[in-house]
Order: sequence, then structure tokens, then C-alpha cells
Amino acid sequence: MALPASTTPTTRPLWKRLLLRRLKFLALIAAILIIVLGGSYLFAPQWLMQANFTRQAMAANLDKHSVQAGDTKWVYYEGGQGQTIVLLHGLGDSKEVWLETAKLLTPHFHLIIPDLPGWGESTRVADASYNVDAQAARLQTFVQTLQLQRFILVGHSMGGAIAGVYAAENPEHVSELALIDSFGLKYKENAFARDAMAGKDPFIFDDRAGFARMTALALEKPMDLPGRFVDVLIKRNQDDRSFIAQTFKELSEPSQYLAVQNRLGDLTMPVLGLWCRDDKIIDVSALDSLRDGLTHSAAISSSTVSGCNHIPMLEKPEVTAQILTSFALSH
Repeated sequence: MALPASTTPTTRPLWKRLLLRRLKFLALIAAILIIVLGGSYLFAPQWLMQANFTRQAMAANLDKHSVQAGDTKWVYYEGGQGQTIVLLHGLGDSKEVWLETAKLLTPHFHLIIPDLPGWGESTRVADASYNVDAQAARLQTFVQTLQLQRFILVGHSMGGAIAGVYAAENPEHVSELALIDSFGLKYKENAFARDAMAGKDPFIFDDRAGFARMTALALEKPMDLPGRFVDVLIKRNQDDRSFIAQTFKELSEPSQYLAVQNRLGDLTMPVLGLWCRDDKIIDVSALDSLRDGLTHSAAISSSTVSGCNHIPMLEKPEVTAQILTSFALSH
């Protein structure tokens, strides 16, 4: 006897049943990811930030390493093939600031990008000095530990001053020197210099508004960061408050803010000065001081970049990589 039409069971084709199961599974995975990522963003945004840095490093073909050199456990990225370039970051920054530019350099060069001692993931020794001269001495220990011979040395801002001092004192290791919006040179006094001499530290902030003011000083355009990521940077700044203040105080001494200026005559290798035309921190007039003081350099190159403020490798990575590549290959 046949069942009524309304109670006849319907049988879907096998491919439809398999597709439905797969869609349900994918929906479940998506729901779990939304919960996990949402929870991480709210309660542990630092994990997401680190995951993003890991993704960027992988895209740049960089691996993370660490080594004990002197009083510091150095954490650094390394990758790529070809001539070695060592990249140094600036005050309050870390090795990650180079990642976008590094992606464009690793196809042609072997990169080493450390967190400078006291910054990022590298260790910090309580009550030790982290001025330009002390950092240049630590850099030599790092170079010896890695058994580096000759390399191109690139430094940004405070890292530029460290690079300049290191190159003057260790010319046997530095084949070429590139200074990017570098600290340590004479330049036309601006609002940043006046505030610094008055003891005001613009690199300290306690909230999102303070972070916005600091980044407006260093960048041409505001950073497009999620709010919780900004909170991570605020917390990090607060944790590093005493160290940032002490380092800023040390760098306010004439021996420090003229550290490269006083050694320009000792630089014999080819030197590149690369500046953002509208730098509000280290005025572009520092580029004139650099060119005028390089009396013994084998070659002098200079480039100015529009559309950036103080951090061209972050704001203009393609242009920065192109200029560095041209400089490296021309000598």
C-alpha cells in the first residue's frame, strides 16, 4: 500500500548531501574563527599584531633568529641572497618597521634586520647606557658574533646616528653607508628641536589622542590601525616609559645630536643621504650638512622623497627600496 504523497520521504542526490555537509562544516569553521579572532582582537590584540608581523616576514622571505652578543640577546630577521645589508631602526621603533621595504630587497640582497639593544624583542640591561656610542659598540659585538665581514650599513633616525658612528670607527666592515632621515647631524631648528631642547619628549603618550599626535609628527598621513592595535602600542609605550625618557635625555647631549656631524671627515666609504622632503623631526637641511661634511668619502649620493615625513621605508617602501638598490649596485 503506497504512502500518502505528503509523507513520502525525499532523497537528495549524493552530491547535494556532500555539498550540504561541506557547507555546514565550513560555516562551523567560520563561526569558530570569528569567535577566536574577535576574542583575540578584544582581549589579546598583541597576538594578532604578532601574527601579522609573522605574515609580513614570511612574505619578505625573512626568518627570525636570536644570538647572545655581549650584554644583549639580539633578536633579528635574516633572509635573502646576495650582498649583505644591515638595517637599523630608529628611536621607539623595532625591526618590523623595515618589513615592507625588506620584501622588495630580499630578491637581490641578504638582509639582517635587528632589534637594537633595549628595543623590540632584544634585551635591555637595567641602568646601562643606550646612547649612540654605546649602541655602536654593541653593534660591533653583534657583527663579530655573526662573523660578518663587509656589508652595506643602513640606519634610520637614531639608527642612522648609530650607523654613522659605527662606520667611522669600523670602516673595514662597512662597504657603503646609507643614512635615512638621520639623527646626529646639524639641521635648521624646527619645532621638534625646540621642544627637545626644552625637555619635552613627543615620543611619550598615554592614550589614542596622544598616539595620534605622535604619529602626526612622524608620518605624512595618519596610521590606519585598528583601535585595539593602537591600545597595544600605548601599553608598550607606558611599559617603556622610563627607558624612552632616559634614552631621549641621553640623546639630547651635544655629543649625541652631533655624533655623526663630528665624524663626517672619518667616513671614507660611499655615503647615501636619503630624506623625506617634509621631515618634521630631522629637517631636510641635515642633508646639506651631510654633503658638506663628507670631505673624504669615496662617493656622495643624496635623494629626497616627496609624500612622506620621517619614515620613508614605512611611508614609501617602493621608492626607498629602489633608491637603496640603486645605491648598492652603483659601487
